[in-house]
Amino acid sequence: TAFFHGNLEEEIYMEQPEGYVQKGKENLVCRLKKSLYGLKQAPRQWYMKFKSVMGEHGYAETDSDHCVFVKVFGEDDFIILLLYVDDM
Repeated sequence: TAFFHGNLEEEIYMEQPEGYVQKGKENLVCRLKKSLYGLKQAPRQWYMKFKSVMGEHGYAETDSDHCVFVKVFGEDDFIILLLYVDDM
């Protein structure tokens, strides 16, 4: 369900899901407001959302690996967060 939280940067439309098509409106399509699992944009949009939230909490993405975030509190006091998502 993590991919459901990514915001889309472009307009994407999909056919109506089976079982939700109303009689007389069979030719309508759905405009997506958020990404869906299986959408090729979903992993990137989810990552951008994750990166934004981590930045709001004081974490910085490292230059060497974009899946490593660091928050420094003092000289010897820090948190290293490693991100791993199997579907990326």
